[in-house]
Amino acid sequence: MKILFVSLGCDKNLVDSEVMLGILEDAGYQFTDDETEADIIVVNTCCFIGDAKEESINTLLEMAEQKKTGKLKVLIAAGCLAQRYQEEVLREIPEVDGIVGTASLDKIADIVKETLGGRKEMMLDDIGAGILKRGRRIVTTGGHYAYLKIAEGCDRHCTYCVIPGVRGRYRSVPMESLVEEAGKLAENGVRELILVAQETTLYGQDLYGEKKLPELLRRLARIPGIHWIRLLYCYPEEITDELIEVIRQEEKICHYMDIPIQHASDRILARMGRKTSRQEITERIGRIRERIPDMAVRTTLITGFPGETEEDVEELLDFVDEMEFERLGVFAYSQEEDTPAAAMPDQVPEAVKEERRGRVMELQQEIAFARGEEMIGQELEVLIEGKVADENAYVGRTYMDAPGVDGYIFVNTGLELMSGMFVRVRVTGALEYDLIGELTDEDEFTQ
Repeated sequence: MKILFVSLGCDKNLVDSEVMLGILEDAGYQFTDDETEADIIVVNTCCFIGDAKEESINTLLEMAEQKKTGKLKVLIAAGCLAQRYQEEVLREIPEVDGIVGTASLDKIADIVKETLGGRKEMMLDDIGAGILKRGRRIVTTGGHYAYLKIAEGCDRHCTYCVIPGVRGRYRSVPMESLVEEAGKLAENGVRELILVAQETTLYGQDLYGEKKLPELLRRLARIPGIHWIRLLYCYPEEITDELIEVIRQEEKICHYMDIPIQHASDRILARMGRKTSRQEITERIGRIRERIPDMAVRTTLITGFPGETEEDVEELLDFVDEMEFERLGVFAYSQEEDTPAAAMPDQVPEAVKEERRGRVMELQQEIAFARGEEMIGQELEVLIEGKVADENAYVGRTYMDAPGVDGYIFVNTGLELMSGMFVRVRVTGALEYDLIGELTDEDEFTQ
C-alpha cells in the first residue's frame, strides 16, 4: 500500500509529519510523491490564519478528486484544521475517511488500518494531556538540517491566536528525550539543529519548575556532528541574561534569535494580550546586541489589528526604523473565529491591512538592502543547500538565515560542492534580501 503524505503549515507541523511518516514506515507502508499512485493520502493541515485554512481545505478537495479514479482508497485529514473543524470537514468533504487530532498523531497507523476496513474514524485525544515522546522520524528537509520541537501547546492566549484551542496547554518534551532525538538526527547526518515550539523560551518551566532552555542548549551543543544550533520563537519578556550568555559562550549556537514582537504600539500590544511594551522590547534587544554585537534578530509583526489607527502604524514604522532588524516578516491580521480579537469593534478593512503591511515591508526592504551592502567584504561561514541550475553557483545560508523564511547567499565557484557542506565565503554583492559571494580559498574549505 502506497501513501502520499502532504504537510502544510509551520515547521512545528512538519516535525509532526515526520513523526507520522516514521510510524507509517514502521507499520510497513511505502511512500509515493505521485497522488495518482497513492492508495492512501494523509494531509497534515494548518488553520493558524485564513490563508492557511484556505490552503488546507483546497488541498483536501484536490486530493479528494483522486477518489474518482478508483485508485485512492482512503483520505485522512490530520493536524490543526482537522482538530478544530472535525465535524465540518467530514460534512463538507465526504471523501475524507478519517480525522486525526493534534494529540493523536501517534495513532496514525491505527486510523489508516481502520479506514482501509471501510469505517469512518475520528481520533481526538485530550489536547492538554500526556507526556510528549516521539519515536523515529523520517527527516524531509534534505538531511543536513532538521527541526527539533521542544514543546507543544501554548499558555499565552493572545487575543488573535487559535493555537491554545487546537494544541492545548504548554507541555515541554523531557530533556533526556530531546537529547536522545538530537543525537539520532546527528548520527543520520543532520548538521544544523533548529529548535522550535510555540514559545521556546519557557522550555522546562512546566516539568522542572524553572526555565531550562539554557541547560538544554548546553547539552545539545555537546552532541558530536551538530555544527549549528538555531533558536526560533523566543518571547522577548522571557529572554534572560543566562540565555544570552549561553548563546554568547557556545560556539555551535548561531548568533540568531527569532523574537516575535507583533507590534510596537503599547495600546495595540495590550489589546493583543501581549505581556510586554515597546520600551521593554527595545531594552531587551539592546541588551542582546550589547552582549552579542553580531546577533541577527528576526521578528514578525501584524498590521491591521482591530482598533489600529494611523498613529499606531506610524509608531510601528518608527520602531522598525529605529531597531533596524536584520530579518523581519509582516502579516496582515487574520480575523479568526472564537478568538477575543474577532469580536472586537473597529475591525480594519482588508485593503487597509494590506496597505499598511506593504508600507512596513517597503521600509524593511530598504533596511535589508543597506545591511546587505554593509556585509560586502566580510567573510562568513555558509551552509550549502544546493546548486543553481545551469550555472557555476550554489545556494547557501549564513548563520543569519533560517530555512524557508530568510534569504540566501549565492556562491560563485567552479568547484563541486555538496549539500550540507560548510564553506568560508567572502561577500561580494548584495541583492534586496540575498547576498552574493565567492569561496575565500578554493583550495581549502571546511566540511
